[in-house]
Order: sequence, then structure tokens, then C-alpha cells
Amino acid sequence: MQFTVAIDGPAAAGKGTISRALAREFGFAHLDTGLLYRAVGAKGGNAVLAAQGLTPDDLARSDLRSLEAGEAASQVAAIPEVRAALTAFQREFARRDGGAVLDGRDIGTVICPLAEVKLFVTASAETRARRRWLEAGEGAASYEDVLRQVRERDARDMGRADAPLCPAEDAVILDTTEMSIPQAVDAAKASVAAKLAELQGQKHQ
Repeated sequence: MQFTVAIDGPAAAGKGTISRALAREFGFAHLDTGLLYRAVGAKGGNAVLAAQGLTPDDLARSDLRSLEAGEAASQVAAIPEVRAALTAFQREFARRDGGAVLDGRDIGTVICPLAEVKLFVTASAETRARRRWLEAGEGAASYEDVLRQVRERDARDMGRADAPLCPAEDAVILDTTEMSIPQAVDAAKASVAAKLAELQGQKHQ
């Protein structure tokens, strides 16, 4: 069975948490596409060559969740040639047998426009900055610095000419500003379960 769940949204909105939960719940494979861009940014040098030569070892680096890697990812993601190099990999993953969940910033709009389920997970910049700041732990940047980075990244991701961050027209919007993690996950699960039930019903007609 091929079944794709496309999850988009800005940094620290809860995409990864929701994606992993859906993959576990429904037995789907999961790809955090942001890791691809983080790995390209972390490699340094020529970003296009880094994207074209990306290996599994690059994705296993221990520093890919750092604030620095996130900043680098946002910068290389604005390069059309980098996005093109990583598109085929993502699309192939999305249509694997057994179902797949992909989270990123252009999954529902560009990578998988025909995905069975599209979710756009968002939250206020202040909420997302606080989550990212708490995640980074003591000794990291101040909350104010993280908020500034979040806003700058939003502007860069939403304003880039190639595949800007925006919800697909048929995406379900999940605003997690006032939601607990279980509430957000339950809402996402309901969307997937409803679509699976609909497809099952069509099959038996």
C-alpha cells in the first residue's frame, strides 16, 4: 500500500513529534526532510555538491539538531539547485510500500502534492521560540536571541522564491500554540484515520 502523509510548518511547531507519533501509530516509515538540509548545511563547502553527494553517514551526524545546523539548513534550502538535488530522494521515499510520513516545509506543496493527507502544523513565533530555547538547554542562546532567529528563519523560509513555506490549499491546519502534545497528536491521528477509512470504504464499494 502506498499512502503518504505530508506535514509542513515552521521551525519548532511540533512537526517532528507529530510525524514520529503517526509513523509509530500506523506503521509508516518516517523521513524528517529537514535533516537532509541540516546535513547539507553542516557539511559546509559547496552546498550543491554536498546535496548531490549526501550519504547515510551525513544524516547520522550528532550535531544536526543544533541551532547552528538549523540556521545553516535554512540558508542552503534557499538554493534551488540544492532543493532539486534532494527532491527525487524525498519523492521516492514518499511512495514506498507500507506508507510514509514526511515532514518539512514544502512536502504538501512541492514534493508530494498528491499526498493522501496534508497537515500544516504551526504555532506563534513566541511559543515556538520558547520550545526551541527550552530544548537547547542552559548555556545556549537567550530566549530573545532564539526568538529573533525564529522570526528571521520564518521570513527566509516564507520569502524564498523557490518553494516558499506555506500551507497547501487542501491541508488541514493544526495550530499547536494552545495545544498539548497529546492533543496535537490526536488531531493528526484523526485526520489520517479518517482518510484511511475513506480509502478502505472506496475499495469495498
